[in-house]
Amino acid sequence: MEIKRNIIQKLIKWKDSEFRNPLIIQGARQVGKTYLLKSFGKKHYESTAYFNFEKTPELAQFFEHSKEPKKILENLSVLHGSNIKPQNTLIIFDEIQECNQALNSLKYFCEETPEYHIACAGSLLGVALSRGMSFPVGKVDFENIYPVSFSEFLNIADKNLFSYLNNMNKIETIPDIFFNKILEKFKLYSISGGMPKSIITLLSDKGVDLCETVLLNIINSYKLDFSKYVTNKDIQKINYIWESMPSQLSRENKKFVYKTLKIGARARDYEDALLWLVNAGLIYKIYRNEKANLPLSAYDDLSAFKIYLLDVGVLRRLSNLKPSVLVDGNRIFSEFKGALSENYILQSLILQFNEIPRYWTSGNKAEVDFLLQFDNEIIPIEVKSNVNVKSKSLFYYRQKYSPPVCIRYSLNNLKYSGGILNIPLFMCDFTERILNYLMISR
Repeated sequence: MEIKRNIIQKLIKWKDSEFRNPLIIQGARQVGKTYLLKSFGKKHYESTAYFNFEKTPELAQFFEHSKEPKKILENLSVLHGSNIKPQNTLIIFDEIQECNQALNSLKYFCEETPEYHIACAGSLLGVALSRGMSFPVGKVDFENIYPVSFSEFLNIADKNLFSYLNNMNKIETIPDIFFNKILEKFKLYSISGGMPKSIITLLSDKGVDLCETVLLNIINSYKLDFSKYVTNKDIQKINYIWESMPSQLSRENKKFVYKTLKIGARARDYEDALLWLVNAGLIYKIYRNEKANLPLSAYDDLSAFKIYLLDVGVLRRLSNLKPSVLVDGNRIFSEFKGALSENYILQSLILQFNEIPRYWTSGNKAEVDFLLQFDNEIIPIEVKSNVNVKSKSLFYYRQKYSPPVCIRYSLNNLKYSGGILNIPLFMCDFTERILNYLMISR
């Protein structure tokens, strides 16, 4: 079973670009970086030369003893077992953050041997760079890979339903028979989440129990990273934050509160631990915005923020919410204050717009789940986990700022009326397309 990732199109453009630099794919562990690069190499190159700096730390010697790309390539060719040809071979450096010299060498590969195609993957590159690791600024290209989206999941689970959604070119009601079938697939996605291994396990009829085991193993592998890559003074602090995620998101006001971690916990004691999780790509930090002016980043309240997990399936498993919740209507979306729905919407928005949204409050009067900066407009977003879509906060925001459009995600059908665009939860991946259509037609 193969998961078709949309990012492949970006890799093809990179391959064909005359301005191509060595490429670094960033993403958390288990999101499919290695498989993506190997699959790309297999389909679009004559051969692939794969090197993993975590599994084979001795590789570092090639880069310690020489800065000359030609010499390094000679040694790599011997290890690979055949000559590494320019343009015809994809060279993959996996877990490159484990070797600072290899990371630095990308500058020389860019300047002296641009005819070679080098793609790198780094699970904890953000963590490594935050510790002061030197970096070839301006000599590499970047792409981020995230957990599998629901639309990518649907393309495996039911190609006809995916094709139906993907070919929609206007805002119109989805027939109930399609709506209900897609919703059932979305419930399955909420069980597996976007981790490729958990998806393949679930959809290949190996059973929900095995999917649960896969997700637990992924969570445990993250915890092992805490102990392997974190200073001793921060290991327990990171664990406190990680384990607190379900309780943080189950509160009506999801603002991150340090005292829920431990009695007497203070921000200054946990800042480094929180930053490690952000740099590792395991959590998203969403700042509060009270101005709703352009640019959003200029009005961040750095003292107030919410945190979400990288993946809705990991959040569900970490929360110990059993898959049996599937049989109880739409309960899976509304459990612990709709946290799963909010987490999924955030994942999808980041994937599409490649930026972190904000959230908005006005004292104790109102709170809007997310603010999105789009086409020099600020779009307020509300997430509802069922068909009940009443929202005093969105009404208050509209009165105050008169946005061109408001987005509401819910379990209601696709509809635009009175300045409010209602998008079914399972169509969030198509938000950018719908917004572009709406802006053009207005």
